[in-house]
Amino acid sequence: MLPLETIELDAFRCQHEHDTFWCGSLLGGCGGRLTAKLYTDRVCHLAHYPGPDGLPQMCGSRAREVNSADHLFVMSAATAWLHARDDRADSDFARPDGASIGSVVDIRFQHGGLRVHLDQAAAPVWDAEGHEPVLGVSVPVDQDTLICRWYVHRIRLDSEGTARRVRIGTEAFARPTEWFALDECAMTERGLSTPAGRVNRGCRTAPGPCRASRGNHPLGVTRSAGS
Repeated sequence: MLPLETIELDAFRCQHEHDTFWCGSLLGGCGGRLTAKLYTDRVCHLAHYPGPDGLPQMCGSRAREVNSADHLFVMSAATAWLHARDDRADSDFARPDGASIGSVVDIRFQHGGLRVHLDQAAAPVWDAEGHEPVLGVSVPVDQDTLICRWYVHRIRLDSEGTARRVRIGTEAFARPTEWFALDECAMTERGLSTPAGRVNRGCRTAPGPCRASRGNHPLGVTRSAGS
């Protein structure tokens, strides 16, 4: 993180005198080189070097919010989490329905995969082969899906200093989402598992497609054909 105060920027420059900084293309940037601009009358910031013609570099990046790099934090956290469990993960930026880079992250591991929807750019596909959808907090899910699937998993990222920490939630029909640290969760042959999900899953012998009747739903929900 670039310091905003002049006195701190001097120390930052000394610490990184042999490093270069670039406008990140994975954040929607142009890929051009950046320099740390020092000011005494306003906050310090990174700025583009001029172009070859000496004119200001044109860049269309608008990714300046705290969550603009969440897709990178998700990939990093997933890799470290699975590595700590002697599992190997591959991740990539998926672009279903033409979604922009950063909206959807695919995480693949030896048991299967997760498709993390950080925003609403692409609709989740349930029961798709090869991946399980995990929804960001802004991605809606309808009641019928919750009733059919019994629960869905969500993801959120909380700021801790200059980092973003991943938390996984389990949302069930007519219940608030229960949130857990990533270390409390596990990957199994059946997919992502949280303490709350294991309780709900214990009531169900095997996952399967939705049926018209749910009289044995653990939440006491009964649906009939046409309801």
